[in-house]
Amino acid sequence: MFEFLFNYPRSVFSKGEFVLLGAWPKWVLIALLVAAAGSLAWLIRSRLPQAAPKLQSWRASMIWLLQTALAAVVLVLLWQPAIMVAELRPQQNIIAVLVDDSRSMAISENGATREGQAVKSLEGGVLNDLAKKFQTRLYRMDNRAARIGALDELHPAAPVTHIGDSLKQLADETADLPIGAVVVLSDGADNSGGIDQGTIAALRNRHIPVHTVGFGLEQVPHDVEISDAVVAPRALADSRLSATVSLHQRGYAGRKATLTVRDGDKVLTSRPITLAADGAAQTEALLFNAGAAGAKTLSFSVEVLPDEENRNNNSVTRLVNVDSDKRRILYVEGEPRWEYKFIRRAEDDDRIVQVASMLRTTANKIYVQGRENDKELLNGFPMTSDELFSYQAIVIGSVEATYFTPQQQELIHQFVDRRGGGLLLLGGQFSLADGGWAASGLADLLPVTLPGRKGTFHRDHATPMLTPAGAESVICRLSEDPTKNADRWKKLPYLIDYQDPGTPKPGAEVLAEMMAGGRKLPLLITQNFGRGRTAVLATGGTWRWQMSLPLGDTSHDDFWRQLLRWMVSDTPGRVVASVPSQMLFDDGRVQFSANVRDKDYLPVVDAQVQAHVTGPQGATAVVELTPEANNPGVFHGEWNAEKPGSYVTEITAIRANAKDAAGPQEIGRDVLTFARMDGVAENFHTEQNRELLQQLAAQTGGRYWQPKDLPGLAQEIPYSEAGITIREAKDLWNMPVVFLLLLLLRSSEWLLRRKWGIV
Repeated sequence: MFEFLFNYPRSVFSKGEFVLLGAWPKWVLIALLVAAAGSLAWLIRSRLPQAAPKLQSWRASMIWLLQTALAAVVLVLLWQPAIMVAELRPQQNIIAVLVDDSRSMAISENGATREGQAVKSLEGGVLNDLAKKFQTRLYRMDNRAARIGALDELHPAAPVTHIGDSLKQLADETADLPIGAVVVLSDGADNSGGIDQGTIAALRNRHIPVHTVGFGLEQVPHDVEISDAVVAPRALADSRLSATVSLHQRGYAGRKATLTVRDGDKVLTSRPITLAADGAAQTEALLFNAGAAGAKTLSFSVEVLPDEENRNNNSVTRLVNVDSDKRRILYVEGEPRWEYKFIRRAEDDDRIVQVASMLRTTANKIYVQGRENDKELLNGFPMTSDELFSYQAIVIGSVEATYFTPQQQELIHQFVDRRGGGLLLLGGQFSLADGGWAASGLADLLPVTLPGRKGTFHRDHATPMLTPAGAESVICRLSEDPTKNADRWKKLPYLIDYQDPGTPKPGAEVLAEMMAGGRKLPLLITQNFGRGRTAVLATGGTWRWQMSLPLGDTSHDDFWRQLLRWMVSDTPGRVVASVPSQMLFDDGRVQFSANVRDKDYLPVVDAQVQAHVTGPQGATAVVELTPEANNPGVFHGEWNAEKPGSYVTEITAIRANAKDAAGPQEIGRDVLTFARMDGVAENFHTEQNRELLQQLAAQTGGRYWQPKDLPGLAQEIPYSEAGITIREAKDLWNMPVVFLLLLLLRSSEWLLRRKWGIV
């Protein structure tokens, strides 16, 4: 209909430039338009009132407006309006047709596969119409573009789709050829994370429009899909591990399903969930035991429901390195009290976390427990980074700030900020505001702004309460089931004392509160600081949970083990290795990164860093990592994992220039795992990604097409500035819409005159 009314395709008007071909200057046209409008206004004002005395002014304005519009259209037509547009020269340009040949195109819908529908669309006359005007080239597309001679060479079995990479490859390979346009037939299921701006820029620089044709249902009627599972890549052995699973579904709103985490064939946890509304994003939190040390391959799955159309997207795999290396905590307590005794008892059976403690029994006497050797803490609290940085966390009980010298306070500050350790302050009569911590050099470390007064510690009852943030935290999970966990917190005995910790800082999280003295106060507050983390527990009375709960109730011990493990679990070593993603789908390219620090945890710039890779089928490699120029202590290296499977990588750092009797001085090492999985990505997001296809077309000057509209492609595709073009003026005066406009203006005026009795 559009071309019938306007003579040309839409692209002529969207890409063309309006011009007037008449010989007379434009200012004459403007002057005539103004004169016509003024003359008609004078004529209507002077004559119509005599012809129709009752004619209202707004009616006269309508008559004037219609007559002026009619005169304007006629005058513009006299100036020969046209559209100047670039048009591809016939038979001198190439049209590249890319057909998605990945496995998702083999999905059957309405009795035919998506690729079958694409082939049928092209064979229905589209290719012939393009061949009459241009040279056409066919390509199959998966992770790259490959030229084919005929459509029967397509076999939708490729395990991956990289639309952006294919287009970039095509642009590079045809840099010296006149490409007039690119046509992409796909479901838009790109597995590379989208089309990068570099590819878009390469196409736009050559003015190559990409016309996209979408295939596949935009909404699968019956399907449950796990979108993601977020879990920490590292954990301590026998620790509780938290994971957040994202999923969405269609056709099963309100249904029950079972969400399960497995380590191989072993079920780590499983619980029922209620599916949200169709299409709505849904997140579920899971808590489970990380188990023994080792590299874990965890499977997160939701049960397959009846009539699901895609059963391969109900599970995802993630890797977790479970570490059994010991973690050391330094606990400084300023007075003998029950809390100290029960914290130490809670950690007695923990084979990972070990507590070395200093208990001040009198003003000049310290009782030390949990030392690894006779020299540890021999002179009291550490005075050097060598000694203090050997710990992963510090717990400070009822101790005034002045107990620590300014040098020790600065050392504690660097322990958290630079070394990345954990710091926990407990409530007590010599702690927090009552201990002068608000005026100390460590006040900025704390997750709260302490009150500016003394007398904040009270030996009175306080009732603990779980907050929504605490319900999601591993620290406060006394039961893996969220409902049972909330019930256990409600049944906890009251605390024997409490302290007003002040106001939580922006960015801090309040995991637990307490009702004390008729008001609600924060109880457990945490925050990240620098490379480390800090927390305040505003009581010294949790020991009463152990004394008052029934025999066999482990709530007190569980809470303290999880709190102390949270403090040490992310404390970095001197070498910290990472990869952007532990799961590589159909693409083995991986980038290693290592943060290297010396014994004082300052960046090392002269290290020799290597990645020692061990993979499936005996694959081994050594990758040299190079320093990042603008980020001291950070090293990068790239490698390609050619075979599917799991890989273990040990990153080592040495100082080649600093040698001892044994050879080059080792700084440290770290271990990470990653896996390459082929043929998995195509199982997810199988709906047509219309948004991606539309954005690609819009950003390159093309158009998104539905298969039923493809017969018009050959008429629209010539209007492009790519390749070899000519500029042509398209006359507008003979468009049917102009005749209809003139008829409409004149007839509207006549009908209004007749209605108002002034014909």
